[in-house]
Amino acid sequence: MKTILFVALGGALGASGRYAVGILTLHISGNNFQWGTIFVNVVGSFCLGVIVAAMTFAWSPSPEMRSFLIVGLLGGFTTFSAFSLETVVLLEKGHLELALIYIVGTVLLSIAGLIAGLKLSRIILA
Repeated sequence: MKTILFVALGGALGASGRYAVGILTLHISGNNFQWGTIFVNVVGSFCLGVIVAAMTFAWSPSPEMRSFLIVGLLGGFTTFSAFSLETVVLLEKGHLELALIYIVGTVLLSIAGLIAGLKLSRIILA
């Protein structure tokens, strides 16, 4: 039960952060392209890389803290479900090129973010 509460708290914080980033990026960009979703997926992947490296080399968090950070906070913050919906909406509107840019950009940059987080943390912690 304790772990579920940690996941719920992390999820609430992560989802709130995702929402705030989405609103902010729409306000800044002034268009309907989902820069916020790309941003949270890349940043979330980077943070996951940092956390995994830290847990490998320098930190042994409790199972509750692990669940809070990875399942709750980052699970609530990253938005691949929103990514899927937004891709389908772009396709349904006939924006094939934008959908392809969105898919490739999100996936490649998120993987790059994870690799960068792992490498940076390994350099610092190893």
